[in-house]
Amino acid sequence: MALLFMGISNSTGAEFSNLETNKLGVYAGSESCRDCHQTDYDLWSHSHHALAERPVDAKLDQAAFAPTQTILHAGQTNAIRIQNGEYQIVTLGLESNMQPFHVERVIGREPLIQFITPFPGGRYQVHEASYDIVSNQWFYVYGDDIRNPGEYGHWTGRGMNWNSQCAECHNTGFRKNYDAATDSYHSTLAEMGVGCEACHGPLKSHVEWQYAHPKSTTPDPTISHLQPSRIVGMCGSCHSRTTDLTDHFEVGASFYDQYWLDILDSSEEWYPDGQIKDEDYEFVSFISSKMYQAGVTCLDCHNPHSAKNSFTGNQLCMRCHGGGFPKAPVINIAQHTHHELTDHGSDCIGCHMPVTVYMQRQPRHDHGFTIPDPLLTKELNIPNACNRCHDKQTTDWAINYTKQWYGTNMDRSTRNRARWIAAAQSGDQRVENHMIGLLEETNQGPYWQAVAAGALGQWSDTQAVQDALLKGLKNKHPLIREQSVRALESSINDTNIRAALQPLLHDPTRNVRIAVAWTLRASLDLQTRGSFDLQHMFALEDDQPVAQFQWANFLLARQQPAEALNHLEKATLWDPISPPFQCAHAEVLDQLGQTDKAITILKQEEQALPQSQEASNVLAKILERHNRDHAPTGNAQ
Repeated sequence: MALLFMGISNSTGAEFSNLETNKLGVYAGSESCRDCHQTDYDLWSHSHHALAERPVDAKLDQAAFAPTQTILHAGQTNAIRIQNGEYQIVTLGLESNMQPFHVERVIGREPLIQFITPFPGGRYQVHEASYDIVSNQWFYVYGDDIRNPGEYGHWTGRGMNWNSQCAECHNTGFRKNYDAATDSYHSTLAEMGVGCEACHGPLKSHVEWQYAHPKSTTPDPTISHLQPSRIVGMCGSCHSRTTDLTDHFEVGASFYDQYWLDILDSSEEWYPDGQIKDEDYEFVSFISSKMYQAGVTCLDCHNPHSAKNSFTGNQLCMRCHGGGFPKAPVINIAQHTHHELTDHGSDCIGCHMPVTVYMQRQPRHDHGFTIPDPLLTKELNIPNACNRCHDKQTTDWAINYTKQWYGTNMDRSTRNRARWIAAAQSGDQRVENHMIGLLEETNQGPYWQAVAAGALGQWSDTQAVQDALLKGLKNKHPLIREQSVRALESSINDTNIRAALQPLLHDPTRNVRIAVAWTLRASLDLQTRGSFDLQHMFALEDDQPVAQFQWANFLLARQQPAEALNHLEKATLWDPISPPFQCAHAEVLDQLGQTDKAITILKQEEQALPQSQEASNVLAKILERHNRDHAPTGNAQ
């Protein structure tokens, strides 16, 4: 299925100052689509996309605020009320005092909604206090996690800043427009909510052409069509964990030219078989799946305008697995599931798309279409759908049944892949050859090849791994090239590796160029295309402590500690309890001769986070060096 969108060119630019010139055209607004596309408009207008963000509405929000409600959190009672016609949340503000905050906007629709308050400097902040529209209950989106005023994750902090964290995906044509000099925002948007043009691109030219040529049989020259290979990436622009590489989303452009994608690695975000663990959304799981490899796209299952499933229950899956798609194995549901057809255990999505609840109230299906494997639960603590449902039964109970029902079919390649990845995550070099094989194997798809490349980075000092990663630099898929670049970072002192990476500073895809620029940062030519892209990525997130920390590390690699200190001071000011930021800040202060200040910072960090060992280790190192440098010399008299 092709999707109509505005024909736009992907801006690349030759220099940093004009790298992201606006070539997106002018927006017409979703209302302009109604006359010609009434059916699609009606489906969209009631969807979660249309209601992704909106002003406070008495018809929709009255029940949440009236009568006045109270909610207890962290030992303090907060009020939810309407005062003189104004919707308010009475809670702790920046100054740690209880005060009423005006609620101006709403994010989300079902099962939960969040509320937005305007702040000085063009800021909008999203409250922790959230409303469950299904059960008519207020709750805290962080659960029992207590976040205090002044902290990054408190609702007044940068971690809950709408301009940086929410607006891009909840609105159409959003521009953050952060002014670093004044630490303020001049954000704009074309339309509140995810409108028609969020997916189709700016359509004013199309609307004007249609009205000027109402009876024309000539194709509209202002539009083009988005092919299936790009549809998934379009949805993934919001349904994934990413870092923005540009300041706007271009419909039809390569996903990897616009985003740096988080994938399965040594962190705790995914399970080794690819199931989501942290709040990873749907995109990565889906591109890791056999469905995606077979050519399935989001629009094969979801109506693009209502965003709801195209069919209910097993009908959705049986369109293909009932014999309607030649490449899909035909499934007899009763024989396959060994459950009654009326039982939840016979639901395809119940087994292959297990649900995890995020934000305390939002159940989300895993889109990896993984195989429930209780043996991996026993070996690697990976959850399985059998025990998610039969939670009173043991893992061995589930293993016995899967052996009876499926026999040797359970010993499949995905099981071994999960074992290898888990071993690689623990640093077990015995799986090195398996991971090289996974990198070079095309049957499991580019995603898993990229995962393998990333895992091999810890052994990039061996010749076999280097050869495999150097080969990965030439792969046609940008995610594999990017991960191969990152994996070679620890071997960057090797002349041959640096020489292999240099040409990729001008790679066709931005994610690769940025990965190379970062890897070569110590000696990077600042006039290269990759350097401009990297600097632009930093500038886009200049309002966030992580970006300041990245800037600092970039400058430290280039032996510029004084310049790095400026960025570290911002990072620690904006996120005062993050050990990596505080430790790096202290080490640079010590390097610049401000050791007393460094020691004070680390002792404060120890008190704030006594469970963290990082600050204690850095403090011990600085004290040891300080005592050694100031030890008395000569013989005592």
